[in-house]
Amino acid sequence: MRKTVIDAWVSDLTFPGYMDRWHRLVAEFEARHPDLEVRLHGVGFFTGPAEIAEAIAAGRGPAIAEYYFYMAPVARDTLALDGSPRYTSVERAVGGRTEILGEPVVLGDVLPAMREQYTYRGDLTSMPSVGTTTLMYANTALLERAGLAELPETWDEVEAACAALGGVSPHALTWPNHGMLYQQVLATRGGLLCDADNGRAGRPEKVELASPQMLAFARWWKGLHDAGHHVSTGKIPDWEGNFRLFAEQDVALRVSSSNDVNYMAEAGKAGGFGVAAGRLPYDASLPYGGNTVAGTSLWLADGLPEAVREGALAFLQFVHNPVNAAERHKGTSFLPITRTACDLLAEEGWFAANPHHKAAVEQIDAYPARTGLTGTPPCRGALFGDFAGNQDVMTRAMADVLAGADPEERFTAATIEAQLLLDAYHADAADGGPSAPTSLRIEYFRDAEAYSGADLENVVQLSGAE
Repeated sequence: MRKTVIDAWVSDLTFPGYMDRWHRLVAEFEARHPDLEVRLHGVGFFTGPAEIAEAIAAGRGPAIAEYYFYMAPVARDTLALDGSPRYTSVERAVGGRTEILGEPVVLGDVLPAMREQYTYRGDLTSMPSVGTTTLMYANTALLERAGLAELPETWDEVEAACAALGGVSPHALTWPNHGMLYQQVLATRGGLLCDADNGRAGRPEKVELASPQMLAFARWWKGLHDAGHHVSTGKIPDWEGNFRLFAEQDVALRVSSSNDVNYMAEAGKAGGFGVAAGRLPYDASLPYGGNTVAGTSLWLADGLPEAVREGALAFLQFVHNPVNAAERHKGTSFLPITRTACDLLAEEGWFAANPHHKAAVEQIDAYPARTGLTGTPPCRGALFGDFAGNQDVMTRAMADVLAGADPEERFTAATIEAQLLLDAYHADAADGGPSAPTSLRIEYFRDAEAYSGADLENVVQLSGAE
């Protein structure tokens, strides 16, 4: 029997055993569908977009391709050899069906915040695959010594906690100078990074890094830093250095990715202190705008033969069915993708036994609960070309502010620099689709500050964790 081949290119995140799980899922899927063959290929996290673009330009390219969340504009702008869009909408391809080749469709079960991140003009364009948000972690032993019973949730509470921690730890808190933090804070404050509804209503033409919401955050951050409460390693973004400060108990509070939850818990175990995870603090003087998510999503190539398209769609549903989504969360600490997966984890007692893991789900669900509204949260991350380059502009500007530059002057200059990057991306995309290295980059600082789970594992080992 000749099998239908489905090429699936996914990001190899280099965590121990990460690709092993993908290969197990492929084997299970093929056992359920003996007429299908999934050819799995792991692309580099930083080089994946360029690898995929090169394959498409050579007339190849996968049926399923995984892109980092802020690379959605690149995926939408990528063209096939005939000049048509390379990818089609997953939601339109499913067409309202409840099952595909016997695999129950899970699109309608995707967590609202995850769905919103990958929705463009009301259409779920790609299938969420990896999800994270930004949390605050605390050394509970240091908090108790400072007389603090709970993690701070608002900016005012953070300032009060910092004052209480003054005689307990060398510094109160730290966080990496990374672009995701800016997106998160602006979301909670209802701010945007670009026009066209943050790039959701159409192609954005203008970026704005000196908005009132951004400047308020920069001034608040600088105030904490100048007071000696916030400590910076001086590097961008330096996830490992910030983790080390927490692991060695030089700070009591750390803001970082929800995917760090296991490493943070291990650091506490190694250092003999408890670790709690809670929401990213927000400015309570403004209406709470919710939190964004980061991660990756899987895009479906357009113009596939029917058997390949149906097989690819069935595979996307299978890897995200409740059991598989729940198991992926337990194995990687990434957000459970669907509501049913969350319910399954709760029923199994996973969240009760691992409360750190529940904090991320509770955070991205918090907007409707805190406002009394129903439906999906309106906070959606920005979508615009060369986000990585613009991220570097933001982080460099903030580094200068911490060193003494005026926030408004520095971020106004940063806006001019960022606009040039966006204009350059548009010019590249108009010339046959994004192909320039700058358009396809994930992180500009990757050579100097590459981040992976291995980095944190090394620090955990150095701190004495087993």
